[in-house]
Amino acid sequence: MFKLTFLGTSSGVPTKNRNVTALALQTSLNRDWWLIDCGEGTQHRLQHIPLTVHDLAGICITHIHGDHSYGLPGFLASAAMGGRKRPLILVAPLGVKAWLEATMLHTELFLPFALIHVDVAGEQQVHQEPGLTIERHHLSHRAPSVGFRFAVETCKWRLDSAALRARGVPSGPLWGQLQAGHDVTLDDGTNLAAADVRVADVQRAVAVIGGDNDTPALLGEACADAQVLVHEATYTEAILQKVGPGPTHSSVQRVAQFATECGLPNLILTHFSARYDNPEGMAELEAEARQHYAGKLFLAQDFASYELDSVGIVRKVPAPA
Repeated sequence: MFKLTFLGTSSGVPTKNRNVTALALQTSLNRDWWLIDCGEGTQHRLQHIPLTVHDLAGICITHIHGDHSYGLPGFLASAAMGGRKRPLILVAPLGVKAWLEATMLHTELFLPFALIHVDVAGEQQVHQEPGLTIERHHLSHRAPSVGFRFAVETCKWRLDSAALRARGVPSGPLWGQLQAGHDVTLDDGTNLAAADVRVADVQRAVAVIGGDNDTPALLGEACADAQVLVHEATYTEAILQKVGPGPTHSSVQRVAQFATECGLPNLILTHFSARYDNPEGMAELEAEARQHYAGKLFLAQDFASYELDSVGIVRKVPAPA
C-alpha cells in the first residue's frame, strides 16, 4: 500500500552517513510519488533511487527550517532542466513560498511547469484524488510545523464463485465478462447482473509522517487508524532534558511511549542528531525505543526503503544486489 524511501535522516546538519531530511512516499495506486521535506542535496540523493522528477506528484514541506527546505530551489531547477512539464503541487507554509519566489526571482530560475501552492495553514485536507487523501496536522516546534496523514483506499472486485456455481454458471468466458463488470445472458436466456455476483474487496492504509515536534500526542487524531508512524527522534530523553526549555524536538522515549499508547503496529524513527552518527549512538537510540515500544521498530537509514503491505505489516526492502 505504501513504500517509504528515506533520502535524508539527519537532524539539522548532514553527516558523512546521513543527509538532512527528505522522504519519498509511493502508493500502490499508480506511478506517482510524493516528497515530504526537501533538505539541501535532495536532488543529488534522488539519483541513487529508481524514482524520477517526472512522476513526482507533489512536495509537502513540514516547516520553514532549512534542513527541511533548503533543497527546494535546486530540486526544482533540476526538474526544469530535465524537461518536466507536468504541474507540481507544493504543500508548504507561506514563508517557504515567499522565500522560494524571491530565490527564483534573484537567480533567474524559470520553471516550465506550474507550481501549485497549497498553504498548510489553510484547510486540514490539503489534497484529494481518487484513492488518496492527504491531511495536515499541526504540531509543536520553534517554528509552526505540521505532520501529514496519507490515507490510501483501493477497491478490487472478485467473483462470488459459490453464487455462480449455484446459478449453474460454469467457469469460462462468462466469468471473465462478469469480473469486468459486464452483465451477461445465460444459456437459458436469463440475464445475470455482474453486481449480483461480484464482491468488493476494499483495502485501506494510513501512513503518518511527522515534522519536527516536541509533543507526539498532537498526532493522536491522525494516528487513530494508522498502520505506521514516521516521527523525528532527535535525542534520547536524557539529552533532551539538557537541551533546554521551549518547543524543540521529541526524544526517542516520548515517541515510543506515544506509539504504544496509540497501539501503532509499526514505528519508524528518523531525524537523528549528528551526535548519534556512530554504531554506539544508534544502539543507544534503539535501546531506549525498545524499552518503551514492543511493536515493529525501525531506525531509518539513508536510501533504505520500507513497505507497508495490505495487512498492515511493514518490512524493510532488501537493498539491490
